[in-house]
Amino acid sequence: MPDGLIDAVAAAAAEAGRLAFDRWETDFRRWEKAAGSPVCEIDLAVDELLKLRLNAIDPTAGWLSEETADTDARLGNRRLWVVDPIDGTRDYLRGRPGWCVSVALVEDGVPVIGVLDAPARGEHWLASAGAGATRNGVALRTSMRLELPGSRVPADTLPRIDEDLIAVPRANSIALRIAMVAADEADLCASLRWGNEWDIAAAALIAQEAGAVVTNALGMPIQYNSEHAEAFGVLASAPAIHTAAVARLAERASAASTKPR
Repeated sequence: MPDGLIDAVAAAAAEAGRLAFDRWETDFRRWEKAAGSPVCEIDLAVDELLKLRLNAIDPTAGWLSEETADTDARLGNRRLWVVDPIDGTRDYLRGRPGWCVSVALVEDGVPVIGVLDAPARGEHWLASAGAGATRNGVALRTSMRLELPGSRVPADTLPRIDEDLIAVPRANSIALRIAMVAADEADLCASLRWGNEWDIAAAALIAQEAGAVVTNALGMPIQYNSEHAEAFGVLASAPAIHTAAVARLAERASAASTKPR
């Protein structure tokens, strides 16, 4: 990893976070890209800034972002910037702090740098492959929980089948929910639907570098820079409970994975 690379990426994400934070809770245009998929002009402004800054850091890397039209060109790149300008747009629009700027650098299908900048929460999360993860400069270590029952899960409510788990407050941002596992604020975070790589790439590395196990919802490794830039869910957990979590979710995950996207 080139010296100073993660610092340069973190600086770009922090600048983008400041832009989003300065416009937060002000008057700006907002609309829906599709039913239930909100976006605002700040998403686009942050995307433009990040593309400028990150391309200056590594102009050879491909580009994948929620707010940029995707093309097949990225598939020929070994390295890829994977960006969600504002992950948790619903919280951003509601004036709630559960949003962040998410930036990952993927190499040969694997995240090697992950940065989450959450200025409304005063949080700056960093990870690089093999070098650990931090929040605000403090090293992170995931939960050492040994049993699935009693595990903390970021959720508003839990289904009856999971009543032996404990719901803890959740952010709208899936990246921040995964990061909770890295910070030992949750033992398990799961999503059982098709999602996009930009939602999870940075947070997945942060959780893994803190010692968590991160797979798709079926317990399989996630390959980034895939043709459709999608993964079937995500399952991030303390290492000792991951196998039990996969087994607990297997029937639901199998049924959900076959539904139309």
